Amino acid sequence: MPANEICGLLPGEIFVHRNVANIVVHSDLNCLAVMQYAIDVLKVKHIIVVGHYGCGGVRAALQGQKLGLIDNWLRHVQDVQRKYTEHLACISDESDRIDRLCELNVIEQVVNAAGTTLVQAAWERGQELTVHGWAYGLQDGLVRPLGISVSSAEELNAATQKQWEKEKASIFRG
Repeated sequence: MPANEICGLLPGEIFVHRNVANIVVHSDLNCLAVMQYAIDVLKVKHIIVVGHYGCGGVRAALQGQKLGLIDNWLRHVQDVQRKYTEHLACISDESDRIDRLCELNVIEQVVNAAGTTLVQAAWERGQELTVHGWAYGLQDGLVRPLGISVSSAEELNAATQKQWEKEKASIFRG
């Protein structure tokens, strides 16, 4: 479904960059160029990282499928999976585990997007800009905010610290 329809906007009212598993990597010049144009030229106020439940890329990463060149790209999702191994292991249903990894991946990609020099520079010059994380349900057509929205370097630091506290609690349990 086109992004503008999901958001209830007219064609052309939303600027979209897509890639497999909605990954934001600091070395992906295509993604960074899109972000730079959106931030510096279009003066967007919101960047939204949107994943979708049942994502085939996330499924392939979780299951360790060998698909060829894309395996290198999906290593980023596997990094997220490793970070949350204990949490994901508590989810017995594979479909639910894939959906949870979709959510965790979006959260990690929000942090990555907010950490780019592009977003940091926008905040430094006082530009209003928020990076959000959403998940889209293909089955029901609902958009679910994932509880992460970052509007400043301070909020990014707080979100990163919160994630570290969760990981630390997980690591040092028992």
